[in-house]
Amino acid sequence: MKKKANQKKKSSILRFSPFTKGLRVHFLLAMVFVVLSSLANYMTPQVIRVTVDSVINAEPFALPGFVQGWLEALGGRAYLRGHIVLCAAAALVFAVVAGLTNFGSRVCLAKACEGSVERVRNRLFDHIQRLPYAWHNQNQTGDIIQRCTQDVELIKNFINDQLMTILRTLLAIFISMGLMFLMNVKLSLIVLAFIPVTMLFSFVFFVLVGKKFEEADQCEGQLTALVQENLTGVRVVRAFGRERFEIDRFNKMNQKFTSLWVRLGRLLGMNWGVCDFLAGFQALVIMVVGVFFVEAGQLTQGEFLAFTAYNSMLAWPVSNLGRVLTELSKTGISSTRIFDILDAAAEQDRPNAQTPDMTGDIVFDHVSFAYGEAGEVLEDVSFTIKAGSTFGILGATGSGKSTLMHLLDRLYELPEGGGRITIGGVDVRDIRLEHLRGHIGMVLQEPFLFSKSFRESIAEGAGRADLDAVRKYARMAAIDDAIANFAQGYETPIGERGVTISGGQKQRVAIARMLMQDTPIKVFDDSLSAVDMETDLKIRRSLRENVHGTTILIAHRITTLMNADQILVLDKGRVAQLGTHQELAAQEGIYQTIYNMQRS
Repeated sequence: MKKKANQKKKSSILRFSPFTKGLRVHFLLAMVFVVLSSLANYMTPQVIRVTVDSVINAEPFALPGFVQGWLEALGGRAYLRGHIVLCAAAALVFAVVAGLTNFGSRVCLAKACEGSVERVRNRLFDHIQRLPYAWHNQNQTGDIIQRCTQDVELIKNFINDQLMTILRTLLAIFISMGLMFLMNVKLSLIVLAFIPVTMLFSFVFFVLVGKKFEEADQCEGQLTALVQENLTGVRVVRAFGRERFEIDRFNKMNQKFTSLWVRLGRLLGMNWGVCDFLAGFQALVIMVVGVFFVEAGQLTQGEFLAFTAYNSMLAWPVSNLGRVLTELSKTGISSTRIFDILDAAAEQDRPNAQTPDMTGDIVFDHVSFAYGEAGEVLEDVSFTIKAGSTFGILGATGSGKSTLMHLLDRLYELPEGGGRITIGGVDVRDIRLEHLRGHIGMVLQEPFLFSKSFRESIAEGAGRADLDAVRKYARMAAIDDAIANFAQGYETPIGERGVTISGGQKQRVAIARMLMQDTPIKVFDDSLSAVDMETDLKIRRSLRENVHGTTILIAHRITTLMNADQILVLDKGRVAQLGTHQELAAQEGIYQTIYNMQRS
């Protein structure tokens, strides 16, 4: 199993291939331009060789037949000696061709790379939107952000830079060595002997450094998550005077992150130092042996100059292979982290999922549920919520109140054998998710508000944003007067996560937002906990007079629930009591105890 996982990790970069569909012609053109650019670059030393050996000196021309015939037609060696500028012009032509083709490769690669990466980002964001609520609870937001930004950027940089560097390195080896062998086999064999040594060192370095980069990448994700968490909870940090604690916590994580990169820097420095030494030593050997061969008459002066040029052009790409493999290591890790998200199972509808009428009775039939290995949160819970009624749920913290609603809305999936939840006789697991959630409105105890104005926040998801409709639902949520007191009224920006307004105001804005969606099932999950008793009464009275459909109220205040048609009391995940306020207040039990405590 471990072997299979490793194979998947190694091949993860290749899994980006589908994202290049329709853009591969640009990749192909980029590669063609790189080949042409390399060929043009490697022709310049040949111009120097011919100029020195066959124009300045008297060596026979060693050129392709058609080129030699063209030179003879011009007047041969004598003509070129009188017009030496033609040799310089030939070198200039090859330089221009190299520059133009290099430009073409960059343009084509940019189109292909940016287009492919755009698709990766879109696919990631789209997939994250469809991942289960449980997945988001198990993964840190900062780490997810890093995977969608920095890891994707690293993939882009690899394709845009390192991939072409690998191609150029391979071309450098084959073209340079081919031309060298045509000039002198013995000296070429010496150059060739250095290549596997440098490559072997690069490969060993690649193996050693891969794990270190993975550790550094994970630590960076943890650091990002810590910063994101601190910024999200900045009010709590200030309220409890935890600034020094948070600073120390960040410094500790930052020190760990820094030390990992310092150790990586040592490894990278060793790699660069050894590669530079090998490149310098190789140049020295070629120079000494080359001079010896020239003196012995086994190598012409022009060939010697071409050899040193090719050796210089070859030494850097080969020694740079360690750097490229390092980037390949980082890219492999980043691509694995990206596909960890894309491979996560998204929420899916069952085959033949239904879109039934959502105004029927809601039935919880012997429902049991547990969060992983934490033990059962709900145990054999059964009750019925009549269509169009108001249903209250009361219970201590951790008794499973919110879990019931999460299961109803399929934020968590009810496992097989864990009972059934039906709406109008249809199992919620057989209802299309979009249809189910589009007909259930929820207001949480700690609602999330986007960085928009009051008007935009209330109209969120309703499909319309006219001010009269927004004000109508704001009045129902008892927030209209409060909004009117702001300088810009309904156009006042709320601020990120609603930090510019109070907790009670946030809850009322969220209530107005949900009411404006006008869903047949409305869930208030302890969403009146931050408002005062008078406002609580206004909202409940407004709901009774203006809101139709099935209403589910979860609360700790008896006054919030006492007018409900039925009230369920949960105790440690089990049904403890069920009845009207009058019935439960007259019975000995949890409800009566809480009622007596709250009215005293």
